[in-house]
Amino acid sequence: MALRNAVMAALLEGPASGYDLTKIFDSSVGNFWMATPQQIYRELERMQGEDLIEATVVRQERRPDKRVFALTERGREELRAFTARPPRHLAVRDELMVQVQAVDAGDADAVRTAVTERTAWSSARLGHYLRLRERLSEGRTEEEHLARSERIGPYLTLLRGIALEEENLRWYRRVLEVLERRAAPR
Repeated sequence: MALRNAVMAALLEGPASGYDLTKIFDSSVGNFWMATPQQIYRELERMQGEDLIEATVVRQERRPDKRVFALTERGREELRAFTARPPRHLAVRDELMVQVQAVDAGDADAVRTAVTERTAWSSARLGHYLRLRERLSEGRTEEEHLARSERIGPYLTLLRGIALEEENLRWYRRVLEVLERRAAPR
C-alpha cells in the first residue's frame, strides 16, 4: 500500500491542509499507518502533480496563507480501484519483536526495559483511542453509531487499533512475566 492511499482515505473526511492531515493521521489513520509530516507533504506534492488531489489557497490574516487539499474525481477513482483489489499480505516489521526473538543471545535486562517502555506507549495509545471512540460515537451505542453514521470506516479502523493495543498489552505483560521468572534465582 502506498502512502497516497492512506492520504486519500483521510481526505474522505473533507478538505484539509497538510497540517490538518498530520493531525488526522495522529488521531485516526495513525492506528494502522505511520507517516511523518515531511512524508505527507512530499506525497501531497506528488499527488497534486498526478491530479489525484487539488489545492486551494486560503488567505489568512496574521498567518501565512495555507493550501487546503481535496480529492479530485481521478483521486476518488483511484481510491475506489484500491479498495476493489485484494490486499497484499500483512508484513509486520517491529524491531522489538526481533529483540525478543534474540533475547537468549542478548541482554535480557535491556529487552525488559524496551518492553516496559513499549507497554507505556501502548497504554497511552489505547487511552487516546478510547477517548476518540467516545467522541466519535457521540453518546450513541456502538450499534447505533454503525447503523446511522454517514461514514463507518474510521470507526471500524479505530476498533482494530483498540483491539491491537489491547492485545499488545497482554503480550507485553506475558513477555515481562516470563523474563522476570527466568531472571529469578532458582
